[in-house]
Amino acid sequence: MKVSIVILNWNGEKFLNEYLPSIIKYCNKPNYEVVVADNNSTDNSINLLKNNFPQVKIIILDQNYGFAKGYNLALNQIESDYFILCNSDIELKSDAVTPLIKLLEENQDVAVAMPKIKSLKSPEMFEYAGAAGGFIDMFGYPFCRGRILENIEPDNGQYNLVNKDIFWASGAFMAVKADIYKKCGGLDDNFFAHMEEIDFCWRVKNLGMKVLYCAEAEVFHLGGGTLNQGNPHKLFLNYRNSLKMLYKNLSPKRLLPILWFRMCLDGISAIIYLCKLQFSYFIAVIKAHFAFYFNLPTLIKQRKQLKKIAVNYNHKEIYNGSIVYNSIIKKKKTFFEF
Repeated sequence: MKVSIVILNWNGEKFLNEYLPSIIKYCNKPNYEVVVADNNSTDNSINLLKNNFPQVKIIILDQNYGFAKGYNLALNQIESDYFILCNSDIELKSDAVTPLIKLLEENQDVAVAMPKIKSLKSPEMFEYAGAAGGFIDMFGYPFCRGRILENIEPDNGQYNLVNKDIFWASGAFMAVKADIYKKCGGLDDNFFAHMEEIDFCWRVKNLGMKVLYCAEAEVFHLGGGTLNQGNPHKLFLNYRNSLKMLYKNLSPKRLLPILWFRMCLDGISAIIYLCKLQFSYFIAVIKAHFAFYFNLPTLIKQRKQLKKIAVNYNHKEIYNGSIVYNSIIKKKKTFFEF
């Protein structure tokens, strides 16, 4: 058994210097290797790795391919049984890898597992990007146990359910069986960044495999290391990639009605941004929709290919309602209220 902990880096010299020692400390085992795949950084990342962390394997990519393609290119160069996708701004305070690998080893039908993700800034709180396991609503809006929209809960042990089925695992720290990763085609290169792990996990679940949350494993995430929450480009990627994800993975029966309704909701969001004079956000939504239309020929081909291997479109982890409506209108703020 070989486990590769792979950190995708782009100009993350500061993060590597600060957080990589904790990864090395808790992953210093005979069958484990720590790999940094560099997306053509222009800072001192490579020299830092060579001089300060000689035990780390380095893969150098010739340009910034983003999160999705960057990981695909890197993982294609690694022979391993299990991949751990790990952000450069993750800190370990205990061994979070072994419980995840044990979970994957002992369950043949489980393809992906994620730990509890807590905030590095406020360790008593869950962290936005994953918290205690990801879900989506019927329109493709993501949420987590411990994080509903922008409302983040403290960790009081309320989600300490080991081996609990979830819909998606966070790309901030995700364990996946290497053979399943390759069978599913990895992350979608065309997403560049954001939502790609949800799309990947949806494809995994359509194959009939499971995605699990493991509370025994715990990591701490800084978050916002590349693009912060209010960045218009991040908004563009989220809107565009969400539409792509829905088109690729929805069942034939639900595809057109859900996609149409979701695009109407996006239009309402754009109008709200315009009324608030948030012109960069308004433009980001419009650009996202045009980018989706432009990508339809590719998406049609992808959908046809995925339909050939899909065995299950019914997932109980998809909330059959609107997370936005229930959170904003009905004031539901925690996972247990849904």
